[in-house]
Amino acid sequence: MLTRDKISSLVIDTLSKQAYGQNMAVLSLYCDYRGREDQSAVNMVGSLLTQAALGGLGIIREIRSAFGKSGRGGGEGLQLAEMVQLFVKTIGSLERVYICVDAIDELLPQHRSEFLRVLRQIIQEEPSARLFLTGRPHIRGGLDKHLTKGAYLIHIVPDQGDIARFLSWKMDDDDDWDPDLMTEDLKNGIVKTILEKASEM
Repeated sequence: MLTRDKISSLVIDTLSKQAYGQNMAVLSLYCDYRGREDQSAVNMVGSLLTQAALGGLGIIREIRSAFGKSGRGGGEGLQLAEMVQLFVKTIGSLERVYICVDAIDELLPQHRSEFLRVLRQIIQEEPSARLFLTGRPHIRGGLDKHLTKGAYLIHIVPDQGDIARFLSWKMDDDDDWDPDLMTEDLKNGIVKTILEKASEM
């Protein structure tokens, strides 16, 4: 079954192959609801900046200097605006930069709004930057609000047959089920309910 995370991996792998040996970069973030407290806008941009720097995209001395200065005298580190400017400067020499963010809907709403504003600023200040985002439909309003210009929406619908086969296989393969309780009617009811929920996504 081609799930959202597999589609993201496929897109990132394809872009990485195209970028290999070119003046291009592919930077990726995978959002996870289990780490959402730590996935603030400044941390997300910091991760992108780290990837850019590790990829040999220049100005490493300047990045080190900025982080060093921010930590002196008990400072709290770089602020978001400074981090964004460093990132824009780092990718400025590239012909194309792809920023791929998987499951952006998993970010806390306040973090997501701030991060979307940052992404808008990045693509406004650096024309070479392109975004690839995945998320569930309920965040479309936020995407439209922050990233309307030039955005394309591809709605990926899960294959009902694949889901049904996977669920049946998992239930048949699970030894913890009590065979007296897990009747065929109950199995069919579980599959039907999950398929209905999947179609609403």
